[in-house]
Amino acid sequence: MSIRENVSQILSELPPGVALVAAAKTREAGEILEAVAAGVSIVGENYIQEAERAYQIIGKRARWHFIGHLQKNKVKKAVALFDMIETVDSLELAGEISKRCAQIGKTMPVLIEINSAREGQKWGVFPEDAAELIAEISKLPNLEVVGLMTMGPFLGDPEALRPYFRETKRLFDEIKGLKLAGVSLKYLSMGMTDSYQVAIEEGANLVRIGTKIFGERR
Repeated sequence: MSIRENVSQILSELPPGVALVAAAKTREAGEILEAVAAGVSIVGENYIQEAERAYQIIGKRARWHFIGHLQKNKVKKAVALFDMIETVDSLELAGEISKRCAQIGKTMPVLIEINSAREGQKWGVFPEDAAELIAEISKLPNLEVVGLMTMGPFLGDPEALRPYFRETKRLFDEIKGLKLAGVSLKYLSMGMTDSYQVAIEEGANLVRIGTKIFGERR
């Protein structure tokens, strides 16, 4: 099927209130443009350089989410380009985002990345440390914590990811219940091509889908 057909099928199957993020890692701008023309309203990028190239062609026809690991030295470019950063996992990174946003008069919505499997080599804050980190980040100007994001471990069976999605949703509800100033938890970003249906069942309202839209990476 074509990119257009893939997007139409996915959008028709998503429940109300669940938004599609087209994960565009390594994709050409023309492919992304085709997805946007088919109804994709949010493009997710992992790399600043790739996003800059695609943005020159697509511009404001879509909203742009950063979904990769953000290095501190790339924050200045990221805050100029993106509408949301989904992968904040430290006070240091949040502070840099706040500083760079202040310089351009922007407030950045951010998601806190949760290392739901507590894997030592992965990015993200461990679930038990998330509330304290969010309380600290919420004091910073020019950014707003609007949700949580998790990857989960790389497992062959999507069903095996369910406990990690469930724990992230439990954490989402728990932190929402704290009613922290400057924190408005609206978005729970979980699930990719293989696992998004399980993620939606466990409460995701943002799903990051690449392969099912664009096909296998070349």
